[in-house]
Amino acid sequence: MEEAALIEFENVRVIRGDKAALDDFSLRIAPHEHVAILGPNGCGKSTLIKTITRECYPVARENSRIMILGRERWNIFELRSRLGIVSNDLLAWSKADTPGREVVLSGFFSSQRVFRNHRVEPDQERRASAALERLGVAHLSERPTEEMSSGEAQRILIARALVHDPKALVFDEPANSLDILAQHELRRTMSQLARSGVAIVLVTHHVADIIPEIERVVLMRDGRVAGDGRKEDLLTAAQLSHLFGVAVEIARKDGHYHLW
Repeated sequence: MEEAALIEFENVRVIRGDKAALDDFSLRIAPHEHVAILGPNGCGKSTLIKTITRECYPVARENSRIMILGRERWNIFELRSRLGIVSNDLLAWSKADTPGREVVLSGFFSSQRVFRNHRVEPDQERRASAALERLGVAHLSERPTEEMSSGEAQRILIARALVHDPKALVFDEPANSLDILAQHELRRTMSQLARSGVAIVLVTHHVADIIPEIERVVLMRDGRVAGDGRKEDLLTAAQLSHLFGVAVEIARKDGHYHLW
């Protein structure tokens, strides 16, 4: 029996304010596939993530549907345990004095921190410790997020996303606010995760974020798919100049692409 697609959008339209942030948007991502979704700010990438996580909902119309892991309807908390979301918004919503372990444990409750009504089970404590160890940040367990570097905080967020052992990780503009060293560590971590069998969906406007393990690139512009295919075919000066609306040059080294 064929395994269900990770994500399957057909002719989806999502309205935010008075604008169609996604318009006749169709995209299918197979299970275990590594994909980069690339586009300029304002092209609809954030709306796409919010639609996947059910923070935004599409307009109901004929010939339009959304399937995630083979299902149209989900309990939101169950869905969020199957997809690990890595977004800097999560730290922005957390209190600055929240320690690393609590951020990771909050992944079990789809919250920003562990609240009094949450009951943390011993197995959850063990899984949080394992995720911290896996990301090499066990020493940050008791450190408040306000005392972490941006790179350290990013690794805590990845541990939070991994705590459920999800089918896929969705990275939302992960390199924003990171310095050069932290960007290098982030990309190395994404590569390790991709090789471990976790599906990677990277949403970014930075070409340099696209790790060698990602072979497919989806270009987004004005809420639509502007291109979809092998990265060797799409990460060209001509394609990216059109996508970003400015003349660019591109170089490749050791499987990584760089734009200027």
